[in-house]
Amino acid sequence: MLKRTHTCGRLRLEDAGKKVTLAGWAHSYRDHGNLVFIDLRDKEGLTQLVFNPVTQPNAHKLAKTVRCEWVIAVKGMIQQRSEGMENPKLPTGQIELVVEQLEILNVSKTPPFEIDSAEKTSEELRLASRYVDLRRPQMQARLRVRHRVAKLVRDYFDRLGFLEIETPFLAKSTPEGARDFLVPSRLQKDCFYALPQSPQLFKQILMIGGVDKYFQIVRCFRDEDPRADRQAEFTQIDVEMSFVDSNDVIGVHENLIAKIWKQILDIDVKAPMTRLSYKQAMTDYGTDRPDVRFDMKLKDISDIAKKSSFKVFTSVVEKGGIVKGICAPGKKHSRSDIEKTLTGFVADYGAKGLAWAKLKEENGKLEFVGGLKKFFSPELQKKIVKRFKAKDGDMLLFVADSQKIVNKALAPLRCKLAKDLKLYDQNSFEFVWIVDFPLFEFNEDEKRYDSLHHPFTAPVQEDLEKLETDPADVRSQAYDIVVNGSEIGGGSIRIHKMKVQQKVFDLLSISRKQAQQQFGFFLKALEYGAPPHGGIAFGLDRLIMLLTGTENIRDVIAFPKTQRGQCLLTDAPSPVDKKQLDELNLRTQRHLHAIEQKTNDKK
Repeated sequence: MLKRTHTCGRLRLEDAGKKVTLAGWAHSYRDHGNLVFIDLRDKEGLTQLVFNPVTQPNAHKLAKTVRCEWVIAVKGMIQQRSEGMENPKLPTGQIELVVEQLEILNVSKTPPFEIDSAEKTSEELRLASRYVDLRRPQMQARLRVRHRVAKLVRDYFDRLGFLEIETPFLAKSTPEGARDFLVPSRLQKDCFYALPQSPQLFKQILMIGGVDKYFQIVRCFRDEDPRADRQAEFTQIDVEMSFVDSNDVIGVHENLIAKIWKQILDIDVKAPMTRLSYKQAMTDYGTDRPDVRFDMKLKDISDIAKKSSFKVFTSVVEKGGIVKGICAPGKKHSRSDIEKTLTGFVADYGAKGLAWAKLKEENGKLEFVGGLKKFFSPELQKKIVKRFKAKDGDMLLFVADSQKIVNKALAPLRCKLAKDLKLYDQNSFEFVWIVDFPLFEFNEDEKRYDSLHHPFTAPVQEDLEKLETDPADVRSQAYDIVVNGSEIGGGSIRIHKMKVQQKVFDLLSISRKQAQQQFGFFLKALEYGAPPHGGIAFGLDRLIMLLTGTENIRDVIAFPKTQRGQCLLTDAPSPVDKKQLDELNLRTQRHLHAIEQKTNDKK
């Protein structure tokens, strides 16, 4: 077998005159009657092959049998392409390989789709034939970025004295916000392991064990419905540090982000990054994942709206709700656009309607144009214009409802309008840390507190006394890092004192018995000199999505699952043999039905 000496994407004009051997897949085939041309592809790129019937008749004859996706190896001389025949779109476009020897290593059936047109092929077909889909240059590039980021992370933390330590995949089921994937135990009858949603408790125990600095690129599992940026099986960059505060954790990871963006995209990321309190983020952007590449902040006009004669607004404010809006600059929206497109858009997020007014300058004054004008006096209009710093031609859009619904509707509307109006550079990146989250959120359905993050998040030191008097006002030492409206990481300083941990459990209505059943092993460790510690976890998959410019998480995972949690390549999940179920003392509905049927037949 011919042994390759170079890869297909590395050869350049300075290599002309060299004898080389290449191997790869036949990407395309062109028979010009005399000469035969084949583009040879491997993970690095393409090289054009030339087969001449005069100088190498045997190779030329064999080349005529080659078809797309056949695996071949070739040996020959690199030469400069003829004038006018260069391909400026290819890094190898100035050269070609004149083949002296051709070896067919393997043949291929006709692929289910063409590599060059795969983007137009259904995702289901591409996932079912992932072995072909992975050959696409786009997929190869994304996997290379993923590898480079993982290596950068490992090298970065190694230089800072972190240890990479594996934590168990077969663990105890503990409540972490999503459903666990359960694994039955064959040796411990009627007992189950859970696949970890995160290594949270293990990495805290590592800190208690004196490891001091830990990291891990780790697989995590959550049995929740997948979506474009979520998979039930995903990868985290997981980190924990001892004797630190939130500024230490944030500082280490700002430098890591800056390094990744510089190395992968050659973009300089400034540190320190902007920080926003949770309260400010919700006020200005309606979300704790704000896109800060553009301004267009939300403004609360409840104090003005309640003085209007617009009953929709006044009744909402009287009932304790709010009226909030955004000011969209630039493009003119027709009444039809607003009522059919934008109103329907916010309705998907629970809003009952979308009020609007266009602004037009008349006699040196900005006035409302549209249905709202008659409900607002010139003085009230002036106050609204001033609050939004609005200009001639701008459009004001309002939602009136509970604070939760208003923010939930306006936050995505803000992003949609900014995209439609091209208010930001799509190739730019703006990072922001969200800090000072509430420690708890009140669960209206169950009339109790829930953790906004998880029950091991430490309260802000100054708010400790409020655990007794005003739990809803307690801030946590949590921090999320957001870029372009996407949360890529989050963490917190942890509770390291048993007394505080127990108080938090009490407020979460977790009894002593429940705490022991769910977290007993960790609580026991917490009693043996736990140091102050904190950490963070980054979603590696989401990082790669941002770095490679895709909005589909399945594009950056070699073997992903579908929206229904299926692997179309392997047909997982699938039924298993009855013998395997018997060993685990399990029965499925199908087996129970078969047993019932046999019993009925005997009767």
